[in-house]
Amino acid sequence: MVKRYGYHHVALRVKNLDASIAFYEALGCTLVRVWGEGDKRNCMIDVGGNNILEIFSGDAGTPESAPKFKHIALRSEDPDADYAAALAAGARERNTPADANIGGNYPVRIAFVFGPDDEVIEFFKEL
Repeated sequence: MVKRYGYHHVALRVKNLDASIAFYEALGCTLVRVWGEGDKRNCMIDVGGNNILEIFSGDAGTPESAPKFKHIALRSEDPDADYAAALAAGARERNTPADANIGGNYPVRIAFVFGPDDEVIEFFKEL
Protein backbone atom coordinates (compact mmCIF):
# COMPACT_ATOMS: atom_id res chain seq x y z
CA MET A 1 0.00 0.00 0.00
CA VAL A 2 1.24 3.50 -0.86
CA LYS A 3 1.30 5.92 2.06
CA ARG A 4 -0.23 9.33 1.41
CA TYR A 5 1.32 12.41 2.98
CA GLY A 6 -0.67 15.16 1.28
CA TYR A 7 0.64 17.15 -1.64
CA HIS A 8 4.03 18.78 -2.05
CA HIS A 9 2.99 21.45 -4.54
CA VAL A 10 0.48 22.68 -7.08
CA ALA A 11 1.90 23.86 -10.41
CA LEU A 12 0.86 26.87 -12.49
CA ARG A 13 2.20 28.17 -15.82
CA VAL A 14 2.29 31.95 -16.22
CA LYS A 15 3.16 34.53 -18.86
CA ASN A 16 5.25 36.79 -16.60
CA LEU A 17 7.11 35.08 -13.75
CA ASP A 18 8.32 38.31 -12.15
CA ALA A 19 4.79 39.74 -12.04
CA SER A 20 3.49 36.53 -10.48
CA ILE A 21 6.26 36.47 -7.86
CA ALA A 22 5.52 40.10 -6.94
CA PHE A 23 1.78 39.39 -6.74
CA TYR A 24 2.09 36.36 -4.46
CA GLU A 25 4.69 38.11 -2.28
CA ALA A 26 2.22 41.01 -1.91
CA LEU A 27 -0.21 38.43 -0.49
CA GLY A 28 2.37 37.47 2.15
CA CYS A 29 3.72 34.36 0.41
CA THR A 30 7.45 33.55 0.55
CA LEU A 31 9.69 32.90 -2.43
CA VAL A 32 11.50 29.62 -1.74
CA ARG A 33 13.68 29.14 -4.85
CA VAL A 34 14.12 30.22 -8.47
CA TRP A 35 15.83 28.25 -11.24
CA GLY A 36 16.31 28.40 -15.01
CA GLU A 37 17.03 31.33 -17.29
CA GLY A 38 15.13 33.71 -19.56
CA ASP A 39 11.62 32.59 -20.43
CA LYS A 40 12.36 29.19 -18.89
CA ARG A 41 12.66 30.52 -15.32
CA ASN A 42 10.60 28.78 -12.66
CA CYS A 43 10.07 29.16 -8.94
CA MET A 44 8.51 27.72 -5.84
CA ILE A 45 6.52 29.93 -3.46
CA ASP A 46 5.40 28.91 0.03
CA VAL A 47 1.77 30.00 0.33
CA GLY A 48 1.80 29.15 4.06
CA GLY A 49 2.34 26.04 6.14
CA ASN A 50 4.98 24.74 3.72
CA ASN A 51 2.33 24.38 1.00
CA ILE A 52 4.10 25.14 -2.27
CA LEU A 53 2.89 26.82 -5.45
CA GLU A 54 5.33 25.98 -8.25
CA ILE A 55 5.23 28.55 -11.03
CA PHE A 56 6.50 27.89 -14.56
CA SER A 57 7.16 30.61 -17.12
CA GLY A 58 7.39 30.48 -20.89
CA ASP A 59 5.49 29.02 -23.80
CA ALA A 60 2.67 31.52 -23.22
CA GLY A 61 -0.14 31.30 -25.70
CA THR A 62 -0.15 27.53 -26.26
CA PRO A 63 -2.99 25.35 -24.98
CA GLU A 64 -0.51 23.65 -22.64
CA SER A 65 0.41 27.00 -21.10
CA ALA A 66 -3.08 27.88 -19.85
CA PRO A 67 -3.68 27.55 -16.09
CA LYS A 68 -4.70 23.95 -15.44
CA PHE A 69 -6.36 24.01 -12.07
CA LYS A 70 -9.93 25.14 -11.35
CA HIS A 71 -8.79 27.25 -8.41
CA ILE A 72 -6.34 27.26 -5.56
CA ALA A 73 -7.87 27.76 -2.12
CA LEU A 74 -5.64 29.49 0.41
CA ARG A 75 -6.50 29.16 4.10
CA SER A 76 -7.29 32.58 5.45
CA GLU A 77 -7.89 34.08 8.86
CA ASP A 78 -9.60 37.06 7.20
CA PRO A 79 -10.91 36.48 3.67
CA ASP A 80 -12.14 40.08 3.45
CA ALA A 81 -8.68 41.51 4.18
CA ASP A 82 -6.95 39.00 1.88
CA TYR A 83 -9.42 39.82 -0.88
CA ALA A 84 -8.70 43.55 -0.50
CA ALA A 85 -4.93 42.92 -0.45
CA ALA A 86 -5.17 40.84 -3.61
CA LEU A 87 -7.11 43.58 -5.41
CA ALA A 88 -4.53 46.15 -4.26
CA ALA A 89 -1.79 43.87 -5.65
CA GLY A 90 -3.44 43.81 -9.08
CA ALA A 91 -5.93 40.93 -8.90
CA ARG A 92 -9.33 41.25 -10.54
CA GLU A 93 -12.59 40.62 -8.72
CA ARG A 94 -14.36 37.30 -9.24
CA ASN A 95 -16.59 36.82 -6.18
CA THR A 96 -16.75 39.26 -3.29
CA PRO A 97 -16.38 37.90 0.27
CA ALA A 98 -19.43 35.98 1.44
CA ASP A 99 -20.54 33.40 3.97
CA ALA A 100 -21.51 30.03 2.56
CA ASN A 101 -22.67 26.71 3.93
CA ILE A 102 -21.12 23.87 1.94
CA GLY A 103 -23.21 20.73 2.00
CA GLY A 104 -25.57 22.24 4.55
CA ASN A 105 -23.29 21.68 7.53
CA TYR A 106 -19.91 23.26 6.74
CA PRO A 107 -20.07 27.04 7.30
CA VAL A 108 -17.28 29.01 5.64
CA ARG A 109 -16.33 32.53 4.59
CA ILE A 110 -14.92 32.69 1.06
CA ALA A 111 -13.81 35.17 -1.58
CA PHE A 112 -12.37 34.70 -5.08
CA VAL A 113 -10.06 36.76 -7.29
CA PHE A 114 -8.36 36.32 -10.65
CA GLY A 115 -4.56 36.40 -10.32
CA PRO A 116 -2.08 37.83 -12.85
CA ASP A 117 -2.62 34.99 -15.36
CA ASP A 118 -6.34 34.61 -14.73
CA GLU A 119 -5.72 31.81 -12.24
CA VAL A 120 -8.58 31.67 -9.75
CA ILE A 121 -7.57 32.13 -6.11
CA GLU A 122 -9.99 31.49 -3.26
CA PHE A 123 -9.52 32.80 0.27
CA PHE A 124 -11.13 30.20 2.55
CA LYS A 125 -11.97 30.30 6.25
CA GLU A 126 -13.86 27.66 8.19
CA LEU A 127 -16.39 29.28 10.55
